[in-house]
Amino acid sequence: MAVMEQGKRSKMLLGEDNNALTWLIIVNAAVFVVLLFTRIVYLLSYDNGQDALFNAQIFSWLALPASTSQLLTHPWTIFTYMFTHVDVWKVIGSLLWLWAFGYMLQDLSGNKRLVPVYLYGGIAGAVFFVVSANLLPGLHHTGSLSGAVPSLMAIAVAATTLAPRFRLFTMINGGIPLWIVMVVFVIIDITGIAKEGLAVALSHVGGAFIGFIYAWQLKKGNDWGEWMYNLVDKVDGLFNPEKKYNKKSSAQKHFYKASRTPFEKRSNITPQRVDDLLDKINSNGYNSLTDEEKEFLKRASEQQN
Repeated sequence: MAVMEQGKRSKMLLGEDNNALTWLIIVNAAVFVVLLFTRIVYLLSYDNGQDALFNAQIFSWLALPASTSQLLTHPWTIFTYMFTHVDVWKVIGSLLWLWAFGYMLQDLSGNKRLVPVYLYGGIAGAVFFVVSANLLPGLHHTGSLSGAVPSLMAIAVAATTLAPRFRLFTMINGGIPLWIVMVVFVIIDITGIAKEGLAVALSHVGGAFIGFIYAWQLKKGNDWGEWMYNLVDKVDGLFNPEKKYNKKSSAQKHFYKASRTPFEKRSNITPQRVDDLLDKINSNGYNSLTDEEKEFLKRASEQQN
């Protein structure tokens, strides 16, 4: 529908209304750029051994170590590793998959649930990695884990669990089901981690597992990310105490944006209600609409056309 698609595109793709997907992409890209320039400085400053110095002095403070003793001295790496990339092709691939699956998850469940799924997937991947590297017989992984793939697995599996028959590129023979895109992603990931060891592979499994559990619970009405939303609201309230007093009513926000003159008699399809429904989709996903609201957007789209 033209009305709904136009509103969602402006809010979810272009980064309006504190778009979570946009911020995740920005953070991942910014960390990569900083690490890239830092690595170049090391390359220009030392004649040899610059990679070893970079890994020891910079990278090791961000990547998740397999060693539990190192993890105890670097506990923050449980979070930082999922934003840390040093290979240009890997970060490009990760950002593309993040945009694709992140956009679909937002479309299905709303904007606010993307960050919780990303973080839960990364934490689950970290747990699977450390446990398998230290407890599986004969494994004894001594390296480290970095990159957003466990989090991407969580997002991809969560979106596929919510709507496996969701279709992309509908102009191509009716569209491609989401589960097929998910299979392609998994195959590409398997080929990429073949040389990285079982512990890394299991970290991806951990991310996929938590993505499935999150979506399964969400379908039952249990939102595991609700405590995050409440925490963010409380923190935001502490730093912006005047915010709750400056909220504009729907009439204040949308009256002068309307295309009709005041008090002009028209049908009950109003810009105010269309905007309110688009806000609801942005927060909770299209599936949160009632049948009457979906029908209203359909009629609004037909009237616009």
